[in-house]
Amino acid sequence: MTALVVYDSVYGNTQKVAEVIGAAIGSDTKVVRPGQADLTGPGHIELLVVGSPTLGGRPSQPVQDWLASIQETAVRGMKVATFDTRYEGRFVKVFGFAADKMADALNAKGALPSVPGEGFIVTGKKGPLKDGELERASAWAKNLLE
Repeated sequence: MTALVVYDSVYGNTQKVAEVIGAAIGSDTKVVRPGQADLTGPGHIELLVVGSPTLGGRPSQPVQDWLASIQETAVRGMKVATFDTRYEGRFVKVFGFAADKMADALNAKGALPSVPGEGFIVTGKKGPLKDGELERASAWAKNLLE
């Protein structure tokens, strides 16, 4: 499956998750930051995965800007999935999570969600990732292939 994983990372946690997801999907997968992501270039992308840390209930600004720049025709009918890294603080749930907002932005452009957005837990504001999260990310990514 030809896939593109687009992510932003502030403390390196989201990058680790993105790389594990890319490896689990397979060799035809590119893992890039928003500034390197091209949905209009050569080759057909069958799966788009977008990830970001949750910052104030939203994706990072580079991811928000990239999502806003996507032409509807580039993702209409494309299979997509979103993930975020998140802290389990009590106030975080009030603002929501990045994965849901990214999914909403892609769905509004006609993309087809393959699974609900997923959150991977960091143990503090800067991390590290909670034990077992990278393994869970790999299993989640393999589920995208079904």
